[in-house]
Amino acid sequence: MQMISVILPTYNESKNIINLMDALFKNINQPLEIIVVDDDSPDLTWEVAGKYSGGKIKVIRREGERGLATAIRRGLAEASGDIVGWMDADMSMPAEIIPAMLKNLADHDLVIGSRYVSGGRDARGSFRVATSRVINWMAGLFLGFAIKDYDSGFIFLKKGVFDKVTFPAREGYGEYFIELIYKCKKAGFKIKEVPYTFKDRERGESKTSAGPIKFTLLGLGYIYRIISLRLFGDSKKEAVDA
Repeated sequence: MQMISVILPTYNESKNIINLMDALFKNINQPLEIIVVDDDSPDLTWEVAGKYSGGKIKVIRREGERGLATAIRRGLAEASGDIVGWMDADMSMPAEIIPAMLKNLADHDLVIGSRYVSGGRDARGSFRVATSRVINWMAGLFLGFAIKDYDSGFIFLKKGVFDKVTFPAREGYGEYFIELIYKCKKAGFKIKEVPYTFKDRERGESKTSAGPIKFTLLGLGYIYRIISLRLFGDSKKEAVDA
């Protein structure tokens, strides 16, 4: 059976990390490794995760470095699975839908957990939902692909995808995901969206927790990345690689 690697970028998730890892091992009935990439959490998430004995895990404590995209990139470098995926560590994304996501990899290259396809739901506050929908509407309009949830952040894909598409090198939060999906579609990979209900965290503080002003600024960063991709494609990314 294929090995599954799940990357969990964390910051102050000590109250959630054990429950999430338990849920992952319960729902994924294939060889599984969990890679926790923690940004030196003050609540000692890295230490709590390191004491877990329920399955194969690797804990990376990053000191002096922070960022969602860079944490995922580090996790990808450490992953040994044939299939890799990542998700939020705050219990907002249900491990219960992962079997359906993995099943769809039989005839797709990437499977996105989607709030906005039929059957999905975004159960956050109205301001955040409206902002996210505007961003996804703009992404569909400017980038031209029929993807409903461009900034999902919940995904499983065949690791071989990265033989043709490099993970975005630039910093950011959800912008990296928009760029990754755009590049995968441009490369001809088959993408499937599986519906789920996204809910606000109940405990702890995530990497992307923010008040209205910061959240709006994050949204503007997403829009800038969308417009840059439409105007310049991957040219900026190639310059980073060179």
